[in-house]
Amino acid sequence: MPDRAVLGDRAGTVGGVRRERRTRPGGSRIGTFLDEVGTMFATALEALRLGLRQGVPVGEFLDQCWFLARVTTLPLILVSIPFGMVIALEVGSLLQQIGAQSQLGAAMVLAVVREQAPVATALLIAGAGGSAMCADLGSRRIRDEIAAMEVMGVNPLQRLVLPRLLAATLVAVLLDSVVSVAGIAGGLYFGTHNIHITSSSFFATFSELSQLADLWMALAKAAVFGFLAAMVACYKGMSAKGGPKGVGDAVNQAVVITFVLAFFVNFVLTIVYFNFVPQKGI
Repeated sequence: MPDRAVLGDRAGTVGGVRRERRTRPGGSRIGTFLDEVGTMFATALEALRLGLRQGVPVGEFLDQCWFLARVTTLPLILVSIPFGMVIALEVGSLLQQIGAQSQLGAAMVLAVVREQAPVATALLIAGAGGSAMCADLGSRRIRDEIAAMEVMGVNPLQRLVLPRLLAATLVAVLLDSVVSVAGIAGGLYFGTHNIHITSSSFFATFSELSQLADLWMALAKAAVFGFLAAMVACYKGMSAKGGPKGVGDAVNQAVVITFVLAFFVNFVLTIVYFNFVPQKGI
């Protein structure tokens, strides 16, 4: 007979939110992963609830906004420009074969604004900003700073997690526009220098396939991805244990889980968008 202590519930708390981890006899990793994701969302929603009741620490929120913008803006631009050029290369070569290279601008708007910009923003927010959040909170956890806050009656969810959630969401929306401009600029450079189209024809086709709903959807995706990145990073940091090695493991897990959630949520949101928003045709 397996030991009940092994098969039973193992409970803990993250900032006052009880987290249950049930070890199953069959070792269901998928079930354990879903349980953990549910606890992440519960922690984030509890932080938002506390924000509505007790307010948002404005100073910490502004500090996190500045930090995220400082560490992600330049890398995002450097990633987006060549990414836009690659899209222009692939799509432009196809359009040249059918004699429709003037439609490069329309294709670039769909590819960059609708898909590339939100996903690139999510990856950089998770890789640069989220990893730093997780390491910071994990270090505070192993140094017992978070336990000291709880002893003094300060809820770490409201004081530490909430401003990071809001900052990541806001900065992701703002950076989405920067990524879109940088990606389209890369496509414009490639189109005018390699495919030899004019800049006027590139910009003239912007509205042939795209619509305003595409921009709103891209901004909504960026906001969701930023929230998810901060949610996973804060949860993993707050639940870190095992010393410096445990913090490093938490950072690695946070980045991987954020990537998986971001691509899955992107797939779901895209399906919803195509089913409920009529698409524009030529």
